[in-house]
Amino acid sequence: MPRAILEEARTHPAIRERVAASHADIVREVEAAVAANAVVVVGMAQNPFPRKARRLLDRAGIPYRYLEYGSYLSQWRRRTALKMWTGWSTFPMVFVKGTFVGGASELEKLLQSGELHP
Repeated sequence: MPRAILEEARTHPAIRERVAASHADIVREVEAAVAANAVVVVGMAQNPFPRKARRLLDRAGIPYRYLEYGSYLSQWRRRTALKMWTGWSTFPMVFVKGTFVGGASELEKLLQSGELHP
């Protein structure tokens, strides 16, 4: 089932560019990392779950690129752009071979199932 996304036609023309450009730099940076790396973990400081995802990958011997954007009180507006882009409201955001797979729990399940291996 596709997630609901407000159609561009329902956004007033006077603000469409503003909406499209809002923190687009962070989305482009993550897209570039995802294109250049087999596994990407996007996280934030002080959050234990990005650390858990990185530990899981380290133990499995799987190389990854880690991108960190602020902490709970800093860069939250920029992180919101990533949340809107992926539809995922928490961190980490894990990408495998260009596909968004979820967070630390979902990564752990992929590793346990053998679907993701070095």
